[in-house]
Amino acid sequence: MKVIHFAAALIMALAANMVSAERIKDVADIQGVRENPLIGYGLVVGLDGTGEQNTYTQQTFATMLKQFGIKLPQGLKPKIKNVAAVAVHATLRPFKKPGQTIDITVSSIGSAKSLRGGTLLLTPLRGADNNVYAMAQGSLVVGGLGVEGRDGSKLTINVPTVGRIPNGATVERAVPNGLHVGDYVVFNLKRSDFTSAKRLADAVNNFVGAGTAKAVDASSVRVSAPRNPTQRVNFIAMLENLEFTTGVGPARIVINSRTGTIVMGQHVRVKPAAVTHGNLVVTVTEEEFADQPQPFADGETQRLQNTNIGVTQENARAFRMGQTVSLDDVVQAINALGMAPGDLMAILEALKQAGALDAELVVL
Repeated sequence: MKVIHFAAALIMALAANMVSAERIKDVADIQGVRENPLIGYGLVVGLDGTGEQNTYTQQTFATMLKQFGIKLPQGLKPKIKNVAAVAVHATLRPFKKPGQTIDITVSSIGSAKSLRGGTLLLTPLRGADNNVYAMAQGSLVVGGLGVEGRDGSKLTINVPTVGRIPNGATVERAVPNGLHVGDYVVFNLKRSDFTSAKRLADAVNNFVGAGTAKAVDASSVRVSAPRNPTQRVNFIAMLENLEFTTGVGPARIVINSRTGTIVMGQHVRVKPAAVTHGNLVVTVTEEEFADQPQPFADGETQRLQNTNIGVTQENARAFRMGQTVSLDDVVQAINALGMAPGDLMAILEALKQAGALDAELVVL
């Protein structure tokens, strides 16, 4: 019961915060300013016998040696237990310039048991356009640990086949952005809402002047901006710190069936409805007993099992929902009946099917 009361208080607190003023920079992004994913394929060397000997790893290793002028004999397959083929990925944040560094993540793509103690060799990182935007290299930091004995027993802590290299890649090419293109700057709301778009435009117009900002749709607000790059940067710096009240989202109930988590929005309403819900409880017990032969009889003691199955159904409890029941009323009904999350999920789904729930039901 205390958990339910706490959840109710948390929901109400979150609902109250939804109507507070927020900065533009916290709820909107600038069009054309975005992150870009990078990916590459490389080799990790220096492993303590935890590498792999896959065909593609051997081919990659032979190709690397060939680049250094070393040609392996025909048909020779090198034994490279200290080498592993890996996928390298990173995120190139906006305005990163050549010469700056970014963090990278290295993941084994073969049968390597661990990357602990390994070093990533020079690996080009490419974007979606297949251009090289960064070069990665360095010693891995691996948080996992794997130990295996000769008898086949093993112990694994976390994930030893994934590691990171802080500042492990150097940016070689900057990604162009559209910040200084055109006469406008477009703010894209992270959560589409017509009310929020209008209020953002009103906040900018009240600060700069009427007609400066126009809401294009539920996501975008177009703002007239100076063409001079320095002036535009100063202009955006002022706008992104403006505060305005965002619109409240639609009535929605989110149900996570795996964890039993239920979150109800502020404007959830329930129409008049009568609800009854009962639980069917099935119990199965196993009993063991011995069957002893008669004295001086030629027999053996046998172990027998007896299975008892019982079915009980709890009394169904009925309650009535009044007209336009609010979120607070729904929470009070839950507390009074002491419903488990599974019971509440079933009731909410039934109310939605009956047309008595004025909210979108989202099941994860």
